[in-house]
Amino acid sequence: MERLLSAREAAQVLGITEARLYALVRQRVLPAVHLGRQVRIHPARLREWLDAGGHRLDGGWRAEADGA
Repeated sequence: MERLLSAREAAQVLGITEARLYALVRQRVLPAVHLGRQVRIHPARLREWLDAGGHRLDGGWRAEADGA
């Protein structure tokens, strides 16, 4: 199992600020895992999102992940 990235680490990978990362997560554009108040990013999901052009998927990424 891959280690989840912190918001800071994911923001560095993307070359954006943490504030922008949190905004993308709130808008449900960027796939994230919430652990209480903490936000973590799964590296494989981040790669999939980037490969898809960094766009929100129709129905949201959760719908596609659940097979809906």
